[in-house]
Amino acid sequence: MLSTFGAAAAAAALLLAGSAAPTPMARVGDEPPTGKITIDVATVNGSGCRPGSAAVAIAPDNTAFTVTYSEYLAQAGGDSKPTDARKNCQIALNVHVPQGFTYAIARADYRGYASLAPGAKGLEQAGYYFQGSQETNRKRHTFSGPYDTNWQTSDETDIDALVYAPCGEQRYFNINTELRVDATAAKPSATSFMAMDSTDGSINTLYHFAWKECPAPGKK
Repeated sequence: MLSTFGAAAAAAALLLAGSAAPTPMARVGDEPPTGKITIDVATVNGSGCRPGSAAVAIAPDNTAFTVTYSEYLAQAGGDSKPTDARKNCQIALNVHVPQGFTYAIARADYRGYASLAPGAKGLEQAGYYFQGSQETNRKRHTFSGPYDTNWQTSDETDIDALVYAPCGEQRYFNINTELRVDATAAKPSATSFMAMDSTDGSINTLYHFAWKECPAPGKK
Protein backbone atom coordinates (compact mmCIF):
# COMPACT_ATOMS: atom_id res chain seq x y z
CA MET A 1 0.00 0.00 0.00
CA LEU A 2 2.85 2.37 0.78
CA SER A 3 4.50 1.69 -2.58
CA THR A 4 1.56 3.07 -4.60
CA PHE A 5 0.62 6.39 -3.15
CA GLY A 6 -2.49 7.39 -5.08
CA ALA A 7 -4.93 10.22 -4.51
CA ALA A 8 -3.99 12.64 -1.83
CA ALA A 9 -5.17 15.56 0.10
CA ALA A 10 -3.86 18.23 2.21
CA ALA A 11 -2.77 20.23 4.97
CA ALA A 12 -2.55 21.48 8.56
CA ALA A 13 -4.85 22.42 11.43
CA LEU A 14 -5.55 24.94 14.19
CA LEU A 15 -4.99 24.04 17.83
CA LEU A 16 -7.59 24.46 20.53
CA ALA A 17 -7.71 28.16 21.39
CA GLY A 18 -6.26 28.95 24.78
CA SER A 19 -4.83 25.45 25.32
CA ALA A 20 -2.57 25.17 28.33
CA ALA A 21 -0.50 22.43 26.71
CA PRO A 22 3.28 23.07 26.69
CA THR A 23 4.72 24.60 23.53
CA PRO A 24 6.71 22.00 21.56
CA MET A 25 10.39 22.60 20.92
CA ALA A 26 11.88 22.13 17.46
CA ARG A 27 13.90 18.93 17.25
CA VAL A 28 17.23 19.17 15.45
CA GLY A 29 16.62 18.43 11.79
CA ASP A 30 12.96 17.68 12.53
CA GLU A 31 13.89 14.00 12.40
CA PRO A 32 11.03 11.55 12.95
CA PRO A 33 10.98 9.55 16.19
CA THR A 34 12.15 5.97 16.07
CA GLY A 35 9.33 4.67 18.27
CA LYS A 36 6.19 3.03 16.91
CA ILE A 37 3.37 5.14 15.50
CA THR A 38 -0.17 3.80 15.21
CA ILE A 39 -3.18 5.38 13.54
CA ASP A 40 -6.72 4.09 13.92
CA VAL A 41 -9.74 5.22 11.91
CA ALA A 42 -12.21 6.38 14.57
CA THR A 43 -15.10 7.44 12.32
CA VAL A 44 -15.82 7.68 8.60
CA ASN A 45 -18.75 9.73 7.30
CA GLY A 46 -19.81 11.08 3.93
CA SER A 47 -21.32 10.27 0.56
CA GLY A 48 -17.90 9.39 -0.87
CA CYS A 49 -16.84 6.87 1.76
CA ARG A 50 -18.94 4.27 3.50
CA PRO A 51 -17.96 3.05 6.99
CA GLY A 52 -15.28 0.42 6.58
CA SER A 53 -14.14 1.80 3.22
CA ALA A 54 -11.03 3.60 4.53
CA ALA A 55 -7.79 2.16 5.91
CA VAL A 56 -4.53 3.71 7.15
CA ALA A 57 -0.88 2.65 6.83
CA ILE A 58 2.29 4.25 8.25
CA ALA A 59 5.47 4.76 6.23
CA PRO A 60 8.35 2.65 7.65
CA ASP A 61 10.44 5.78 8.31
CA ASN A 62 7.59 7.55 10.19
CA THR A 63 7.63 10.46 7.75
CA ALA A 64 4.16 9.94 6.27
CA PHE A 65 0.92 8.03 6.44
CA THR A 66 -1.51 6.87 3.78
CA VAL A 67 -5.30 6.80 3.85
CA THR A 68 -6.70 4.30 1.35
CA TYR A 69 -10.31 4.48 0.13
CA SER A 70 -12.19 1.80 -1.77
CA GLU A 71 -14.56 4.25 -3.48
CA TYR A 72 -14.67 8.00 -4.05
CA LEU A 73 -16.09 9.43 -7.29
CA ALA A 74 -18.25 12.39 -8.31
CA GLN A 75 -19.95 12.62 -11.71
CA ALA A 76 -22.43 14.73 -13.66
CA GLY A 77 -24.12 14.73 -17.05
CA GLY A 78 -25.65 11.85 -18.96
CA ASP A 79 -27.77 9.65 -16.69
CA SER A 80 -26.13 10.91 -13.49
CA LYS A 81 -28.30 11.83 -10.52
CA PRO A 82 -28.04 15.37 -9.11
CA THR A 83 -26.62 13.94 -5.87
CA ASP A 84 -23.76 12.29 -7.81
CA ALA A 85 -22.18 15.66 -8.63
CA ARG A 86 -20.81 16.25 -5.13
CA LYS A 87 -19.14 13.66 -2.91
CA ASN A 88 -17.45 14.25 0.41
CA CYS A 89 -15.65 12.25 3.06
CA GLN A 90 -14.79 13.15 6.65
CA ILE A 91 -12.44 10.87 8.55
CA ALA A 92 -11.41 11.16 12.20
CA LEU A 93 -8.03 9.55 12.91
CA ASN A 94 -6.69 8.59 16.31
CA VAL A 95 -2.94 9.17 15.98
CA HIS A 96 -0.65 7.67 18.65
CA VAL A 97 2.91 8.98 18.56
CA PRO A 98 5.94 8.11 20.75
CA GLN A 99 5.95 9.81 24.14
CA GLY A 100 7.69 13.18 24.13
CA PHE A 101 6.83 14.05 20.52
CA THR A 102 4.12 15.90 18.66
CA TYR A 103 3.33 16.28 14.98
CA ALA A 104 1.88 18.56 12.32
CA ILE A 105 0.92 17.81 8.72
CA ALA A 106 3.47 19.57 6.52
CA ARG A 107 2.26 18.46 3.11
CA ALA A 108 -0.42 16.35 1.49
CA ASP A 109 -0.26 14.92 -2.02
CA TYR A 110 -3.30 14.05 -4.11
CA ARG A 111 -3.64 11.98 -7.25
CA GLY A 112 -6.63 10.64 -9.12
CA TYR A 113 -8.28 10.44 -12.50
CA ALA A 114 -10.71 12.80 -14.23
CA SER A 115 -12.74 12.58 -17.42
CA LEU A 116 -14.32 15.97 -18.10
CA ALA A 117 -16.24 16.77 -21.27
CA PRO A 118 -15.67 20.15 -22.99
CA GLY A 119 -17.29 22.79 -20.79
CA ALA A 120 -17.37 20.61 -17.66
CA LYS A 121 -15.40 21.51 -14.53
CA GLY A 122 -14.04 19.50 -11.62
CA LEU A 123 -13.09 20.55 -8.09
CA GLU A 124 -11.09 18.88 -5.34
CA GLN A 125 -10.80 20.59 -1.96
CA ALA A 126 -9.83 19.68 1.59
CA GLY A 127 -9.74 21.08 5.11
CA TYR A 128 -8.17 19.66 8.26
CA TYR A 129 -8.31 20.23 11.99
CA PHE A 130 -7.55 18.71 15.35
CA GLN A 131 -10.49 17.77 17.55
CA GLY A 132 -11.78 20.82 19.42
CA SER A 133 -10.34 23.36 16.98
CA GLN A 134 -11.58 25.29 13.98
CA GLU A 135 -11.23 23.79 10.51
CA THR A 136 -8.54 25.32 8.32
CA ASN A 137 -9.45 27.29 5.22
CA ARG A 138 -10.08 24.75 2.50
CA LYS A 139 -7.50 24.48 -0.25
CA ARG A 140 -9.11 24.22 -3.69
CA HIS A 141 -7.90 22.77 -6.97
CA THR A 142 -9.98 23.14 -10.14
CA PHE A 143 -9.88 21.33 -13.48
CA SER A 144 -11.54 22.18 -16.79
CA GLY A 145 -12.67 20.00 -19.68
CA PRO A 146 -11.80 18.67 -22.10
CA TYR A 147 -9.73 16.59 -19.66
CA ASP A 148 -9.18 12.84 -19.73
CA THR A 149 -6.11 11.80 -17.77
CA ASN A 150 -4.59 11.45 -14.30
CA TRP A 151 -4.52 14.51 -12.05
CA GLN A 152 -2.14 15.32 -9.22
CA THR A 153 -1.94 18.19 -6.73
CA SER A 154 0.08 19.01 -3.62
CA ASP A 155 -0.65 21.34 -0.69
CA GLU A 156 2.27 22.45 1.45
CA THR A 157 2.37 24.50 4.66
CA ASP A 158 5.29 26.84 5.37
CA ILE A 159 7.46 25.86 8.32
CA ASP A 160 6.54 28.96 10.33
CA ALA A 161 2.83 28.28 9.72
CA LEU A 162 2.78 24.65 10.87
CA VAL A 163 0.34 23.93 13.69
CA TYR A 164 1.16 21.02 15.98
CA ALA A 165 -1.03 18.75 18.06
CA PRO A 166 -0.98 19.72 21.76
CA CYS A 167 1.82 17.98 23.66
CA GLY A 168 0.59 15.32 26.05
CA GLU A 169 -3.01 15.44 24.77
CA GLN A 170 -4.82 12.95 22.57
CA ARG A 171 -7.01 14.61 19.94
CA TYR A 172 -8.51 13.18 16.77
CA PHE A 173 -7.08 14.52 13.53
CA ASN A 174 -9.99 15.21 11.18
CA ILE A 175 -9.74 15.08 7.39
CA ASN A 176 -12.56 16.65 5.40
CA THR A 177 -12.33 16.26 1.61
CA GLU A 178 -14.70 16.92 -1.27
CA LEU A 179 -15.01 16.22 -5.00
CA ARG A 180 -17.39 18.12 -7.31
CA VAL A 181 -18.24 17.99 -11.00
CA ASP A 182 -20.20 20.72 -12.79
CA ALA A 183 -21.45 19.75 -16.25
CA THR A 184 -24.05 22.48 -16.77
CA ALA A 185 -22.00 24.03 -19.59
CA ALA A 186 -21.21 20.69 -21.23
CA LYS A 187 -23.24 18.64 -23.73
CA PRO A 188 -26.13 17.09 -21.72
CA SER A 189 -25.48 13.58 -23.04
CA ALA A 190 -21.83 13.59 -21.98
CA THR A 191 -20.93 12.08 -18.62
CA SER A 192 -18.06 13.71 -16.71
CA PHE A 193 -16.46 12.39 -13.56
CA MET A 194 -13.63 13.03 -11.14
CA ALA A 195 -12.21 10.37 -8.87
CA MET A 196 -9.59 9.96 -6.20
CA ASP A 197 -8.38 6.69 -7.65
CA SER A 198 -5.36 4.66 -8.71
CA THR A 199 -4.58 1.84 -11.12
CA ASP A 200 -5.53 -0.83 -8.60
CA GLY A 201 -8.88 0.81 -7.87
CA SER A 202 -7.94 2.19 -4.46
CA ILE A 203 -7.30 5.71 -3.28
CA ASN A 204 -4.17 6.48 -1.33
CA THR A 205 -3.92 9.82 0.39
CA LEU A 206 -0.38 10.58 1.51
CA TYR A 207 0.19 12.96 4.41
CA HIS A 208 3.72 14.08 5.35
CA PHE A 209 4.53 14.51 9.04
CA ALA A 210 6.57 17.30 10.57
CA TRP A 211 7.93 16.39 14.03
CA LYS A 212 8.85 18.32 17.15
CA GLU A 213 10.05 17.22 20.56
CA CYS A 214 7.87 18.17 23.53
CA PRO A 215 9.45 19.75 26.62
CA ALA A 216 9.94 17.66 29.72
CA PRO A 217 7.00 17.63 32.17
CA GLY A 218 6.87 20.83 34.24
CA LYS A 219 8.75 22.87 31.62
CA LYS A 220 7.32 25.22 29.00
